[in-house]
Amino acid sequence: MITFKKLRWKNFLSTGNLFTEINLHGANTTLIVGENGSGKSTMLDALTFSLFGKPFRKINKPQLINSITKKDMVVEIEFDINANKYKIIRGVRPSVFEVYQNGNLLNQSAETKDYQEILEKQILKINFKSFCQVVVLGSASFVPFMQLPGGQRRDIIEDLLDLQIFTVMNALLKDKITENNEVVSNITNEQKIINEKIKLIREHMLEQQNNNEKIINEKLERAEEANRKILEEQETYNNYSKQIIELRESIADEESIMKKLNKLSSLKHKIEAKVALLSKDVEFFSNHKDCPTCKQVIDDGFRAEAIESKTALIDESQNGLEMLGKEYDSTNDELKKITKVQSDINDLTMKQFQCKNKIDSYVKYRDEIIKEIENISKQQEEQDEDKILTLEAEYRDVVNRYNEAVEEKQVYAAAAMLLKDGGIKAKIIKQYIPIINKLINKYLSSMEFLVQFELDEEFNETIKSRHRDEFSYASFSEGEKMRINLAILFCWRAVAKLRNSVNTNILIMDEVFDSSLDSNGTEEFMKILNNLTNDTNTFIISHKTDQLFDKFESVIRFEKHKNFSKVAS
Repeated sequence: MITFKKLRWKNFLSTGNLFTEINLHGANTTLIVGENGSGKSTMLDALTFSLFGKPFRKINKPQLINSITKKDMVVEIEFDINANKYKIIRGVRPSVFEVYQNGNLLNQSAETKDYQEILEKQILKINFKSFCQVVVLGSASFVPFMQLPGGQRRDIIEDLLDLQIFTVMNALLKDKITENNEVVSNITNEQKIINEKIKLIREHMLEQQNNNEKIINEKLERAEEANRKILEEQETYNNYSKQIIELRESIADEESIMKKLNKLSSLKHKIEAKVALLSKDVEFFSNHKDCPTCKQVIDDGFRAEAIESKTALIDESQNGLEMLGKEYDSTNDELKKITKVQSDINDLTMKQFQCKNKIDSYVKYRDEIIKEIENISKQQEEQDEDKILTLEAEYRDVVNRYNEAVEEKQVYAAAAMLLKDGGIKAKIIKQYIPIINKLINKYLSSMEFLVQFELDEEFNETIKSRHRDEFSYASFSEGEKMRINLAILFCWRAVAKLRNSVNTNILIMDEVFDSSLDSNGTEEFMKILNNLTNDTNTFIISHKTDQLFDKFESVIRFEKHKNFSKVAS
């Protein structure tokens, strides 16, 4: 329940720099009168401007500022919603938009548009269009419900029944569906891309496999060539081994020859030493007749015999030396041959070593080629398989997301069925249509207008007399139309109160029914007001002063003073 308390404004339209204040929670019925242009309808513009940021009448925002003061335009309104007290201050030059709850200024970090949305959706829970159908009715812009096209009729009733939330939900759902369609499309593209990548990798693997086969064949040929070289060198190595064995066998008596040569050498030295001693004795006996030691004379016969015997021994020894020398030379020649063979063996061993190095080099070269062949097949396959495994994992994730998106799409489709006009809103409206028709006919009956009025679920009317004759709204007189319009108006207020959607304490009508009221009509109109608005603060703006002046609990008169509007004291 919104209970409006006070409305005040200054420098607004024809109002000057002093606040004009209206008590909205005073008398049940209040008549607002004044000359044309005195500012009677300013109250309507001030009320809607304070709540919605725009005037009730079609006036540009800059024109709302008083043309004389040209600044400090301010409109303030106070109202209660249940236990919370609110105050809104809105102004131009300078720009002001403040909402207070229980004396505390609400957060103003949002943009003005968002701040207004918070005010309408979270606090007032009513928009400008609905407000102007059930709270503020002005002859300048009020169009009776029966004269509205079907779409606008639906909007009004959806607001009253608080069904706009489904429209908002439907709008959000459309965004979600669009977003979901984009997600599904993007995921489908992802699937195609991943499949294409896997296809390209497999094609690359096949191409690489063909290339690898060529490379492997080339390397196998090189490996075979290395094997051939290894076999050739191995054969050469074996030949060297065979020759070395043969040469070593040929010098198997090397040790005995060496011993023989050493023995011959030793014997030669002994004989030569003996010859030297004998030659020395011969020389001694030849050159000495006396003994140098004992000084005795050596017998010539003894001397001659000694010289002869020793000379014979020398000759014999010389013959032996000659024969020994020949044997030594022969043995030494054999040793030289053995040395030559040993040198050949060393040469063959060196060649064999070089051959072994070649074999090792060829083996290493061949093994490297074989390893390269293994790596060519293994590494590339592993790399490609890893890529495929990664892509397949991505694909599974994409499929999961696709399934989730499709499932979400199905949920959205079901929600769309519920939120469209023929869905849940239609069911709610169908439940309320009998209540609405009952209330309209109740108010028509209270105004002694005995017809059967019915709205269908498309908000088209059927009007029948008690004799079951059918009529259209256009076929009635202005007074009868007024009764229908009033009945619908009060029905909407009752429904709003029932739904607690647009339940307020005020009703303001600005010359809405003046054109359809004669003196009898005025009496009927006041009877209706008194019967139907005993719990409402009703404000009637009218130029029919004489006919209405004494029929209201309170009267507010506007007048112009020095081009400024004010409430007469």
